[in-house]
Amino acid sequence: MKDFVLHLTHRPGEVGRVANILGRASINIKSIAGMTFGNQVVVRIIPDNADAARSALRDANIRFEETELITVLMENQAGELANLADKLSNAGLNLQAIYVIGLEGDLVDLALAVDDVKKARKVLE
Repeated sequence: MKDFVLHLTHRPGEVGRVANILGRASINIKSIAGMTFGNQVVVRIIPDNADAARSALRDANIRFEETELITVLMENQAGELANLADKLSNAGLNLQAIYVIGLEGDLVDLALAVDDVKKARKVLE
């Protein structure tokens, strides 16, 4: 699974512009996160089709970074995220982004962007 990091100008319509570009290419956004910093906004998206999203964003001249994600299924209870974060930290791994990609009963499915995917997979096994 991949996510795309977009650095946009913080002004009305920017997220809509990206959503329209992806929608016209029949790309569903599975998860999205965003945050503003002054006049800039960072938007991270998980598309249902990374190859098509990459192509659509390139065709629209939207600059992006692409990140491989790992997924973790964990219990949806107090302290579980702290345990996960501690494991990553103790292994010297930086958490760059975290998404909730699903909830089912007492479980939560997370997608994580980390600075070393291979190492994180081993740590979280």
